[in-house]
Amino acid sequence: MRRKQVEFATDTVAFEAFYRRHVEEVTRFLARRVDDPHAVADLVADVFLAVMESAHTYRPRRGSEVAWLYGVARNTLSAERRRALRESQLTDRVSRRRPLGGDDIARLEERIDAEQPARRAFQAMADLPEGERAVLELVVLDQLTVTEAASSLGIRSGTAMVRLHRARRTLKEVPFVMEGNGT
Repeated sequence: MRRKQVEFATDTVAFEAFYRRHVEEVTRFLARRVDDPHAVADLVADVFLAVMESAHTYRPRRGSEVAWLYGVARNTLSAERRRALRESQLTDRVSRRRPLGGDDIARLEERIDAEQPARRAFQAMADLPEGERAVLELVVLDQLTVTEAASSLGIRSGTAMVRLHRARRTLKEVPFVMEGNGT
């Protein structure tokens, strides 16, 4: 019996035979639980994809193919229901938000435009070592002094100055990075 498991786990012809043997059972199983025909069709496909990925877990001595397959179908259906619940909760949260008016959008667009140099600086800083980037962000973007940045990071002021110098030297071609609070 072990050979049967290995066959449908690795052999496309055996898997096709397995699919044909069980597609109606899986469809009935899901149709008893879901009333949308499109969802049933999608779930049947998802179940057999999951079967392909987990065929190696089937153990004939633990039960029939159908019992194992129904377990896969139950897990697939549960995962889909969790996903649908999360989506529904997100939709509810978004739908409760106040729609933005024209003035709100204009103000946000102005703010986004005004922050464009900072976004460019963040992009330029992405490749810096973490320590240098942290000091540079605090000094240049957040306008802290080097001493304040050092305190915030739990490092010495001298260490912060060295990191700031290295970061600025690396990014000397980015104008926004050279501005900021250096003291």
